[in-house]
Amino acid sequence: MNTNVLAIFLFFCIASLVFTMCASGSENETRVIEYEDFEHNLLVFTKTEGWRHDSIEAGIEAVMKLGQENGFSLTLTEDNSYFTPSNLSRYDAVLFLNTTLTVFDDEHREAFKEYIQNGGGFAGVHSATDTEYDWPWYGELVGAWFDNHPNNPNVREAVIDVVNPDHPATSMLPERWQRSDEWYNFGYMNENVNVLLKLDTDSYSGSDHPGNHPIAWYHEFDGGRVFYTGLGHTRESYSEELFLRHLLGGLKYAMGIEESP
Repeated sequence: MNTNVLAIFLFFCIASLVFTMCASGSENETRVIEYEDFEHNLLVFTKTEGWRHDSIEAGIEAVMKLGQENGFSLTLTEDNSYFTPSNLSRYDAVLFLNTTLTVFDDEHREAFKEYIQNGGGFAGVHSATDTEYDWPWYGELVGAWFDNHPNNPNVREAVIDVVNPDHPATSMLPERWQRSDEWYNFGYMNENVNVLLKLDTDSYSGSDHPGNHPIAWYHEFDGGRVFYTGLGHTRESYSEELFLRHLLGGLKYAMGIEESP
């Protein structure tokens, strides 16, 4: 084989191997995505100890695009040891993107709690309410804990009623918004949250909260700003314009970029 051809062949073999290793990554990999002159920073946390949604990767790509287009840099991690006071102090908000079950030990719980108490922001998507069941403070923060969802099929069409059309996460939405997702029923619910969206429980079967089924909310809690949406189970959500604008508005509220009236 020609020496130059052999060299090119070996180069592409090595490049392919490196690409595969980088693409697979490790569970504790942390990626920093900084954009020049962007003053806001978001930490995106995707650690799972239970069910892992196959939409997480689509969600990451969508949030990266939202950051690039709307002026905030991101750090992506599944490493709970990243939650230290010095690291967290860099961020305007932390996004729990479809996290599940117990993702922290006591040390990192304390760091995250201190971050919120110092005025940090929090945004939770979908199974953020399927997280940290044995930490009461977190339950109050996120606003609810998942109990169950309809099955066969778990993803079904429903109508969402906009309760508060003036918040950054809802100002772009129609009064009644018809879409498909996996609709969570909740066990514990924090009655002190400000509800943004409710499911019309007559529009689908499977609600455990007939007539009053909150599915997105915000509140100020223990010094910080909190937004949660129960939407975002499906991969398709992260290419859906209205959902992405809803999520962006919630992130802007959590980061303190936009305020609630």
